[in-house]
Amino acid sequence: MLSNVKITENEMKFIQLLQNMTGATVVDCIIEEDSLIFTVKKGEVGLAVGKGGEKIKRFRAMTNKQVEIFEYMDDPDKFLRNALKPAQVKDIRLVDRMDGHKIAMVTVDPHDKGIAIGKNGENIKKIRFLAKRYFSLENVVIN
Repeated sequence: MLSNVKITENEMKFIQLLQNMTGATVVDCIIEEDSLIFTVKKGEVGLAVGKGGEKIKRFRAMTNKQVEIFEYMDDPDKFLRNALKPAQVKDIRLVDRMDGHKIAMVTVDPHDKGIAIGKNGENIKKIRFLAKRYFSLENVVIN
């Protein structure tokens, strides 16, 4: 599924813990300072979060870390649309630049631009990181 992604021993421990606690199939884990980013198999976000968020709340309490869960899709367009929710995505264009890099040009509803970017750009930073990690996209630009 993600043959180019390398998972560390520490990340593997968090993957095992989340899978055991929730039953969701974890595809990837990224450890940041005080947070964890997980990507789960398509259709399993609800399983990972649990009814009313109880599974993820218990996981957060156990690990003492903030946790975000994204749904993995092997199509960059679908992945980005889903990752940017609840922002209303109008269009996504994948562009091959002259320098050989690929970027994604994302058009969102003007009212949702703040949601897509997030406070201090936190949302878009995570999405850019994941887009590069999974699809070799050099940048994701929100219009």
